[in-house]
Formats: sequence, C-alpha cells, structure tokens
Amino acid sequence: MSNNAESLANDAGTTPQKAIENFPHAAPQGWIASLLLAFLSSAGLYYVNIFPVIVNSLMTGAGLSAAQAGEITFANTMGAVIGAFLISILVKKIPQWKLAAFVLLLCSIGMDLLTIVLANLELLIPLRLVHGMLGGALVGLGFAVIARSGIAGRTYSMVLLVQYIGGALGLRFLPELVALYGTYVPFFALITFSLVTLAMLPFLADYPLPSIEEQKKAVFNAKVALAPMLITLVALFCFQLSNMALFAFIFDLGKSFGLPLTFISQTLFWANLVAIGGAALAAYTGQRFALAPPLAIALLVTLVGLAMFIFSDLKPVFVAANIITGITWAFCVPYFLTMASRFDAAGQMGAFGGFASKTGLACGPLAAGYFISASGSYTQLIAITCGILVVCLAALPAASRLDRAAG
Repeated sequence: MSNNAESLANDAGTTPQKAIENFPHAAPQGWIASLLLAFLSSAGLYYVNIFPVIVNSLMTGAGLSAAQAGEITFANTMGAVIGAFLISILVKKIPQWKLAAFVLLLCSIGMDLLTIVLANLELLIPLRLVHGMLGGALVGLGFAVIARSGIAGRTYSMVLLVQYIGGALGLRFLPELVALYGTYVPFFALITFSLVTLAMLPFLADYPLPSIEEQKKAVFNAKVALAPMLITLVALFCFQLSNMALFAFIFDLGKSFGLPLTFISQTLFWANLVAIGGAALAAYTGQRFALAPPLAIALLVTLVGLAMFIFSDLKPVFVAANIITGITWAFCVPYFLTMASRFDAAGQMGAFGGFASKTGLACGPLAAGYFISASGSYTQLIAITCGILVVCLAALPAASRLDRAAG
C-alpha cells in the first residue's frame, strides 16, 4: 500500500512538469517565435498606437478638456518610462520571465477593467499611471527576452509591424465603435490585445538567462563597451524625441500651413499603412547585411524627410514628408534596439533600449508643446528636430564596431 501511495505521489509530482515539457512550443528561432515575441513586446504599449482615439473618446464621451485628456495620456506614458527603467535593472534577477509576463498581463487587464468600471475622472490619472508602469515593465521584459533569443534583428522589426498594423486597424475602426458603443471601447480593445497575448505566452520557448560564463562571452563587457553603449542609448532617445515632437502635433502643424483637416487625416492614415514597409524592410536587411550602412542611409533619409516639413504648404511635399519619415521611423528603431541588445547576453541592455525609446517618446511631445506655446513657430521646431536628429549619427561608429565584432 505504501509503495502504491509513493508511486502515486511521484506521478502527481512529475505529471505537471511533463505536461509543461510536452507543451508545443514555437521553434525558438523561427518566424512564429518572432511574431509571438512581437505581440509580447507590443501588448504593454498598444495604447500609444491608438492615443488619438483614446484622447478623442475621453474628450467627447467623458467630457474631459484637452488638458485633462493630455494629463491622462502623459501619466500613461510616464508610467511606461518608470516601468521600463525598473525592469531594466531587475531583468537579470527574473529567471521565470513567463510567470512575470503572465502576472503583468493580468494586472494590466485589471487596470483597464477598473478604468471602465469606475469611470471616475479623479481616479483615471493614477489608474493609467499604474497601467503604464505595468505596460512599460512588460515591454522591457519582452525586449530583454528578444535580446537573448538569437533573432533580435528580425523580431524587433516584427514588433514595429505588429504596432503599425494594430495602430492602423485601431485608428480605422475604433472611432466608429466608440460612436456606437460608448467612451470606453478603446479600453476593451486594450483588454482584447492583452488576452490574445496571454493566449500566445505558453507557446514561447523558455529563452533562459545565460550562465555567468556565457555572459562573459558577450560581444563586449560593460566596462569596455560603456561609451558606445551609452551613445547608442542616447541616439535612440534623440531619434524618438525628434520624430515624436513633430508627430504629436502633426494635425496642428498641417493646419498652421493652411492644410485642411480631412487632407491631414487621410495623409496620416495612408502614411501609417505605407510605413509598415519600413519595418518589413528592416526585418529583411537586418538578417542579411551589416548594421552601419543601412542605418546611415536611413538616418540621412530621415533628416531629409524632417526638413521637408518646412514646405508643408505644398500638399505633395507634406504627403512625401509623412511617408518618408514614417518608413524610416519603422526602419531605424529596430536597428537601434538590435544594437542595444548586442552589448550583453542577458538582455539587460535590450531592456534599457526600451527605456530609452519610451523616454524619447514621452519627452518629445512635452518639449515640443512647451516650445510651441512659447514661440508658436513650427518652422523653428522643425529646424530643432533636424538638429537633434544629427546627434543620432554619432551612433554609426558603435554600429561599425558591433559589425566588426559579429564578423
């Protein structure tokens, strides 16, 4: 009897482990894995892609002023910055990253549900701040896992693909659904995205933390690579800041040059769709070519695209500027994130890359808003963003160094 009981106890203890081991996982370095990791790294910040819909629904449906809606979205974004920074520090101490991702996704869904159920203006800012922190942590965790997956270049491009396609669909269909079903439809969209990602999580491989010995075999150690590593992070921050500074105010920029609102809206929709090609191109070139030459070309093209906004009174130029900067934005960000991920084996620098990226996205609109309020000149703002973008060229020597090490 005791032997049977012991046998049953052993079976009960091993069955769950066997079930986990037998669970079908996507090939660790396959295209399906890239897609699943892209969803994981996009779920926490999907709200950024549909910000215009969220802001508009809160203003028209909940009666918020533009300033109040801005405060809520800023709280969401700054929460993401905080969450991304914290996870960047802690990521090497999280061996069970799937469990952490599961908890973060559930808590994010909880914050969205509370936003819908409570519908209280006074609670919206703290709720969205916490949601942002959870989302930023989830993105940082996803970036760290991507960095140690062995398919970082392709997967970072897939992240942009998921975000652009998801954003385009959200901007196209959510406004109509808000009109039909009410103010909080965008938050149901966020919950849906998180639930889909939650369902994908078990199919991902483990991507464990590397051993100490493996970490020592990384391209560079932190002491040697400190300067190029910091330059890469600063360049990513500046790139996101310069692009977002204009994009956040693109409607007002167009109107200041005498363009009609419907024309601006249609331009942005189609430019967003065309920009998907930039992420697809990055996925292709990132697997076949060195980092430095494509990045150098893309940065120079971005500079030309930003400068073209000075002539936004000409409709074809405005359209071309949006298409060019949209494509290069989707192209360059995966390259910068890939560079960051190559500086260590555990994925910590990949997480810091996410932090630098989100900080630039948050600071761009804030700085541009203060500047526009003070001077009201978009021509000057365009010139300043071009100057900030030039700083990004300083990352090219670091890209060349990574290319030599990889070769």
